[in-house]
Amino acid sequence: MRLDKFLKVSRLIKRRTIANEACDAGRVTVNGKPAKASASVKVGDIIEIGFGTKAVKVEVMDVQETTKKEEAKELFRYL
Repeated sequence: MRLDKFLKVSRLIKRRTIANEACDAGRVTVNGKPAKASASVKVGDIIEIGFGTKAVKVEVMDVQETTKKEEAKELFRYL
């Protein structure tokens, strides 16, 4: 799955366009490397997102095309 779509489906970032912009600005890394929005995400990857002064680090637990709001939290685990 594309990185920008995973960020939207998992509700880590609200909109796919914002996820795209965050990737283009270099604020998103996958396994320690800066990632483009088109980067492939798989189970076990570590994603780090910079939100201003704080950073969010998560591990991908599951990859799904769509999910309900309640189940979105099960797609990743905070580190």
